[in-house]
Amino acid sequence: MEHPVRYLVEPPAAERNRVTALVRPLLALPHVLLVGGPVIGVMGGGYRTGAFGLLAITIALLDWFAILFTGHPIEELQPLKHTYLEWRARVLAYTAFLRDEYPPFGSGPYPAALALPTQVATRDRLTVGLRPLLVIPHLFVLLALLLAWIVVALVSWVTIVVNGRLSPALWRFGRDVMAYSLRVEAYLLLVHDEFPPFALSEEPAAAPAAAPVV
Repeated sequence: MEHPVRYLVEPPAAERNRVTALVRPLLALPHVLLVGGPVIGVMGGGYRTGAFGLLAITIALLDWFAILFTGHPIEELQPLKHTYLEWRARVLAYTAFLRDEYPPFGSGPYPAALALPTQVATRDRLTVGLRPLLVIPHLFVLLALLLAWIVVALVSWVTIVVNGRLSPALWRFGRDVMAYSLRVEAYLLLVHDEFPPFALSEEPAAAPAAAPVV
């Protein structure tokens, strides 16, 4: 069954932008300060998550108490968590070398998007109460994936800067790790109650075809 959180990234179809790839860490810094980057975010905690990410954590903490006592999150605050995750999804596509277009600040058109489930009327108090414990196995898996991704990202960075292209396998791995991260983050932020699968990819690879990839 398809998980309610899906990361949709359009595979690039032209030669990559070597110049912006070279200085990508600097170009992405304003976004990273707001919503975090690939190896930081909600799982990083505290100041490392970005200003908007810290707000999302605060809302999730308030929701945790609200759901335990009433069975419902604070409805008026839910759009902020969604906005944070959607913005972060676009930034991850840029920082993880999945796309070269500079992401908008906040909402805006971009060839990467995060599909999130609609809010249900009543939440599962038991799984919400145990959420900090239930998510622990995923955090260990995600840590291992991100360590592997760092190596892949360095190879991808050099490859794009030198050759102006990225192999489908490296692109696909980056996309799948970012998708895994976003699924875990949405679960941890109490966006929904469905336990994320221990799967790197849930859908057919939409990686770049034989032509040079962006």
